[in-house]
Amino acid sequence: MSQYKIEAGTGQHIGDRQEQQDRAALFAAPRAPGYMMAVVADGMGGLSGGSLAAEQVIKTAKQAFDTFSPLTDDVDTLLSTIAKDAHTIIRLTAISAEKEPHSTMVILVVTPEGSAVWAHVGDSRLYRFDGPNCAERTVDHSFVEKLVRDGRLSREEAQHHHLANVLVNALGTSEGELEVTVRRYNGLKAGDSFLLCTDGLWHYFSDAELGAAIAMNSPRQASEMLIAKARERAAGTSADNCTLAIVKLVKPAKEAKNYTVGKIRRAV
Repeated sequence: MSQYKIEAGTGQHIGDRQEQQDRAALFAAPRAPGYMMAVVADGMGGLSGGSLAAEQVIKTAKQAFDTFSPLTDDVDTLLSTIAKDAHTIIRLTAISAEKEPHSTMVILVVTPEGSAVWAHVGDSRLYRFDGPNCAERTVDHSFVEKLVRDGRLSREEAQHHHLANVLVNALGTSEGELEVTVRRYNGLKAGDSFLLCTDGLWHYFSDAELGAAIAMNSPRQASEMLIAKARERAAGTSADNCTLAIVKLVKPAKEAKNYTVGKIRRAV
């Protein structure tokens, strides 16, 4: 099994909006040593409805991960259940609060067996990088992506389409059945990394730019750099909330070799 340690961090900026409706979090599993979870949610809906929805995603994820055990539970099922439970609660909130809360969601779980499992709803994305190279990313649950999939729009045309922000799937919606896309990657190694982010970030970068920033910096440094550059590129527009979580697998530091010089014990 490949040896690595996990470095992770989150970052946020309110953008030019009056309220921060995104949420991000990192969790450990009390009953599953070595497992970690990253969650990003992009809330939508006026009058704080989006904040309520995104916060519910985080709460639901934490509650589920707190009771997760690899001896009795399956990660793929865990992520699907989190999405469906959050979806149900958000819909009930809409009835009781007289608001229209919705949220996107992207969740990643890294296991001590060298596997990564992720799920997403909406257009919050996960990127998997092999070093600086983008190995894969999630496909948005958006109207434009549906047009591309149906062959009615090219990938180039989709990048600047005026309906790019229209979603066909989100937590809390009352139309149609919720779609939860779950993927898995086995064989993790040092040098692999993941980026989870909302459209307030990925809108301003190419895959190559994101990979380079994450590969060359710590999660904290990369978060600060990417948010600053997103703000710079959004100048003159009404920029959305900007939120991300970065998970990097890095080589563990070599164990110190002890030796003795006289009575002084040193380590190198």
